[in-house]
Amino acid sequence: MDLHSIDAHGRGADDYLFGRGAAWFAFAMTIGLMVFDYVDRQVVVSIFPHLKADWGLSDKQLGGLASIVSVTVALAGIPVALIADRASRVKSIAAMAIVWSLASISCMFTRNYGQLLAARGIVGLGEAGYGSVGAALIASHFPERMRGALMAVFFASASFGSVLGVMLGGIIATKWGWQAAFGVVGVPGLILAVLYLFVRDYRTIELTPTLEHATHSAGGVARRIMQVLTRSRTLAWIFIGAPAQLIVLSSVWAWLPSFLNRVHGIDPAAASVKAALVVLIGAVGSIVSGIIVDRAGRHRSLGKFVAIASLCVATFVALAAAFGAPRFGVELSPQAQFALIAIGGFLMTCTAGPVSAIVIDVIHPGVRATGCSVLSLVQNLFGLALGPFISGALSDSIGLETALSIIPIFSLLAAGCFLMAARSYETDKARANETPVATVPGAAKAFA
Repeated sequence: MDLHSIDAHGRGADDYLFGRGAAWFAFAMTIGLMVFDYVDRQVVVSIFPHLKADWGLSDKQLGGLASIVSVTVALAGIPVALIADRASRVKSIAAMAIVWSLASISCMFTRNYGQLLAARGIVGLGEAGYGSVGAALIASHFPERMRGALMAVFFASASFGSVLGVMLGGIIATKWGWQAAFGVVGVPGLILAVLYLFVRDYRTIELTPTLEHATHSAGGVARRIMQVLTRSRTLAWIFIGAPAQLIVLSSVWAWLPSFLNRVHGIDPAAASVKAALVVLIGAVGSIVSGIIVDRAGRHRSLGKFVAIASLCVATFVALAAAFGAPRFGVELSPQAQFALIAIGGFLMTCTAGPVSAIVIDVIHPGVRATGCSVLSLVQNLFGLALGPFISGALSDSIGLETALSIIPIFSLLAAGCFLMAARSYETDKARANETPVATVPGAAKAFA
């Protein structure tokens, strides 16, 4: 076996880090927390109709309650992931879960918009870095050949969490009030946070002198990020395309319950259940897309990028037809429109797993969590945060249905970016892994 087939942990590319049992336990626990991460994040969208009725909020303000979580996730993600990379991934994840769960519970005690917005921001502060640190932990436990599909399942669990959040929020708010919805969904995360301490952590990788110096300060991290982006064209294009697709996803997820309520007159609880079905379909779509992309890139890396771009184009077609048909005089029955929305929901999650696997492929092993946190930053700040806010602002001006018919254009932008990323992927991947690392435990170094 040559040195290039040995990773920074001293194991072969096709080996488990601690064995199958430890890997799958870590995977299950990380998936569980990801589910409740998104339960706490998405519960608010099912409560929009109640908040609009009780507090008279505008659509822009409602969108802000969804966007503020993504903003704080984006801004705090890199410092949190940097600490986790150089200290303990497991303890960091447990601490994150405790913070976001308590913050979610605190939302039930808010009495005005400002207090609720602040509490939601703390939810995001707790969730900051979780996706990137969790992804790095999973990637390090499992063989390289399994990462694409595992990342797809990991991020698909966010869709399942969103389903639970939307459904539980709508049902609990209708029966016991919207305050109770926040309280109920915050408890499971506290329990899982304690159990997560039994997950085995991977050994912190010793960095090159350059990387070690760069991680000593926020300024050094920022400069290192710019160096990596300048050096890696693949990352630059991924960091444009990935959030562009998420603008579409977050807009549909945030506003579909309100759309069904306003346009089709469905009561909030039933609208939440129907919207949750679309999110659930998206979770299945994420897994299927991950498998498709992995297989498409099995023999040639170009295949995976063409597959992702094609799925983004298909997303545009389905959702533009679903929301835009009435603007062009094409009358769709509610059933036909919902079917097109469901197809779009299946397709629009196509980037979740593959983009994380691509970023991990072109990032130095010692800073994978930090590299993933940069992806998380751009996806949250320029994707998940912008989507609900842009849609809400457009809705205030031109109506919700028209706004949702315009948003799918971002999927076309995403498709173009992924095709551009394909041109530099192999070069960047080779550069990130070109330096051999020692096989002696405790002496693994990468002299980049």
